[in-house]
Amino acid sequence: MNELKKSNNNYVIIMAGGIGSRFWPQSRISKPKQFLDVLNTGKTLIKSTFDRFQDTVPIDNIYVVTTTEYYGLVIDQLDQLKPENLILEPERKNTAPCIGYACYKIGKINPKANILITPSDHIILGEKKFEAIVENAFKFVDRQQALVTIGLKPTKPATGYGYIQYLEDEANLFKKVKTFTEKPNIELAMTFIQSGDFLWNAGIFVWNVQVFMKKFEKYLPEIGELLKTVWEDLNTVKESAIMNNVYSQFSNISIDYGLMEKSDEVFVIPADFEWSDLGSWSSIYDGLDKDYLGNATTNNMVKIYDASNNLIVAPKGKLVIIQGLEGKCVVDTKDALMIMDLNKEQEVKNFTSDLKRDKLEKFL
Repeated sequence: MNELKKSNNNYVIIMAGGIGSRFWPQSRISKPKQFLDVLNTGKTLIKSTFDRFQDTVPIDNIYVVTTTEYYGLVIDQLDQLKPENLILEPERKNTAPCIGYACYKIGKINPKANILITPSDHIILGEKKFEAIVENAFKFVDRQQALVTIGLKPTKPATGYGYIQYLEDEANLFKKVKTFTEKPNIELAMTFIQSGDFLWNAGIFVWNVQVFMKKFEKYLPEIGELLKTVWEDLNTVKESAIMNNVYSQFSNISIDYGLMEKSDEVFVIPADFEWSDLGSWSSIYDGLDKDYLGNATTNNMVKIYDASNNLIVAPKGKLVIIQGLEGKCVVDTKDALMIMDLNKEQEVKNFTSDLKRDKLEKFL
């Protein structure tokens, strides 16, 4: 057992309540991408995330936050998760209420808790590098009144990621954050890459629970005050009913906008492990092995002729033949087929909006 895991003050919260709409038609509201094996690795994304932290913190200190509709999926896929560590949101209210709720619950159990927040649907390669980053982050927040985020060194001017600009300080591993920029256009992203002082925002945060609650109540007072009113009922039999009443009053706001961008004590630790937030079909394409013509597929029964730079996703055991395509994303499921330009992946949200408009929700 490593030194980091010996600390009972270190916790992990896995956020797993999103609907994964950008991965339609494979990701559906009834079973979104975190509960799928999108890269055909043999593990779903949430299972991979849970397993990643078993050597980082005690397994009893891993929590999952999701919505009530995904209770069964979490229980089925994470058989090692303690039932009391599954936190159910009555409704989706973005990341600030989700994180606030979970942190206050843990803070009541352990006032000395240091907490790492992570999405459930990211791919991380280079586990040892990641574990070293996490260990350093836990040690830093244990002694500093600071909020920490992990930043990845960008490898290309991606427009689907948020960016963090930091103040250079060669003497310190942790850098003071200067600005946050959410999903810039391609020209701005290229400028960020050239400047050398920007990182991709991985959406992974680390802080001491007392520091977090103080900052949370300062910058998100409406949510913070409501959580204070239910403090005595957290981790009791009354919690579920109380939170059902309170949750509708929470603002729908992200933790990035509501807290991280406003606080003056935010630090980033630059990291260089391989990472993807799997936020789009092109990120799936980037993460898969490709043939000599740049085609990637999750199905070994795909036959490709005179085609290049395509992503083909199809059910296991289904024969798929592709001919003459270039730069396309082909996603086939039992009830839907989508073919689009791989570089126009952001159009997926328009497709799903049109399905709602045309009363075709059964396909969502």
